Amino acid sequence: MSIRTRLTVMNFFQFFVWGSWLISLGGYMGSQLGFSGLQIGSVYSTMGIAAVFMPGLLGIVADRWINAERVFAVAHFIAAGALIAATRVTDFQTFYSLMLINSLFYMPTLALSNSVCYNVLTRREFDVIRSFPPIRVWGTVGFIVAMWAVDLLGWTKSTNQLYLAAGAGLFLGCYAFTVPPSPPFLDETRKKKLASSLGLDAFILFRKKNTALFFVFSLLLGAALQITNAFGGPFLDDFKSTYPDSFGVQHPNLLLSISQISETFFILLIPFFLTRFGIRNVILFSIFAWVFRFGLFGLGNPDNRLYLLVLSMIIYGMAFDFFNISGSLYVEKVAAPKIRSSAQGLFMIMTNGFGAIIGGYGSGWVVDHFTSSGGVRDWPNIWFTFAGYALALALLFLLIFRNKRIETNQASTPS
Repeated sequence: MSIRTRLTVMNFFQFFVWGSWLISLGGYMGSQLGFSGLQIGSVYSTMGIAAVFMPGLLGIVADRWINAERVFAVAHFIAAGALIAATRVTDFQTFYSLMLINSLFYMPTLALSNSVCYNVLTRREFDVIRSFPPIRVWGTVGFIVAMWAVDLLGWTKSTNQLYLAAGAGLFLGCYAFTVPPSPPFLDETRKKKLASSLGLDAFILFRKKNTALFFVFSLLLGAALQITNAFGGPFLDDFKSTYPDSFGVQHPNLLLSISQISETFFILLIPFFLTRFGIRNVILFSIFAWVFRFGLFGLGNPDNRLYLLVLSMIIYGMAFDFFNISGSLYVEKVAAPKIRSSAQGLFMIMTNGFGAIIGGYGSGWVVDHFTSSGGVRDWPNIWFTFAGYALALALLFLLIFRNKRIETNQASTPS
């Protein structure tokens, strides 16, 4: 098996693990465990808590002392064990604790997976820029395949989704030991200060007003990323009494997977949009796409308005990709080369860390606010509230980043 094929398999299962439960677990927690909206949101916020510091900590271990593929493997073993344990509990506190453990060890593997690929490709003298994207795209395929498998097997409301994720994680942990080694670069990494290894150098970027405001928007937009992950499943499940035989109720993961499929197409459109409209406008398109993403959910249903839900899934590709890719490029522009990696890590912390925490708890509070004492959720008002939040961000972005100010930042570190 070639190096590229072996790394492709690793990326496929890396995201297969996540896709097995990320989209459907909210439905399981709501319908089978009886968790409230705030409780569901808090479980999803564990990924944000983990993303704040665990990638940096395990990254230090892989950079300084232990081969990256071994750290990657052990992290998957622990995360899988937590998922297996979570299948056997029904009380919120224990379930939350186990999912927190899973997040603490799964989230760092997202970065470690990239590190292993970069190290192996570099050591084998591949062109990383040309070789990695075709490998990474199979991660998205793995995520979609997992979603479809859980749906077609009827496991969207079952603990079997967690067993499937755990099984794939255990396989991947074992498989990682067969990947070419990625030993630490001892001379370079042991000379780095702890602050540099944790990515804290990049906080100097907050001394530039425009860049600081961008990172604040990254945090606020990051809050939107978790909303449909956590509540897309419960939303469709609540139609089981009115449209029990509809496609969306029968196959929620298949419907929601259109979002991930859309991602793969919008990634290909990013170069055209960036060239034609610039980073500022592409980010603005992303924010307005979130408005339509949530608004169409509020207007649609899985029966006679299924087309509105499908359109929302398609728009998700623009909402997700345009901000994440364009935002990353903006950070690349404003960060000096010596803090480039730290700056990208800071971008991830703001969006997938603090943003996800705020999104998890905030969305849970909104859902509970629009839930009656009898447990009936007012989904149109829930989604319109989220759409209003995104619209407010879009208007603020227009006011703050006027005259293409976001395009004219110089790539320098403030002194």
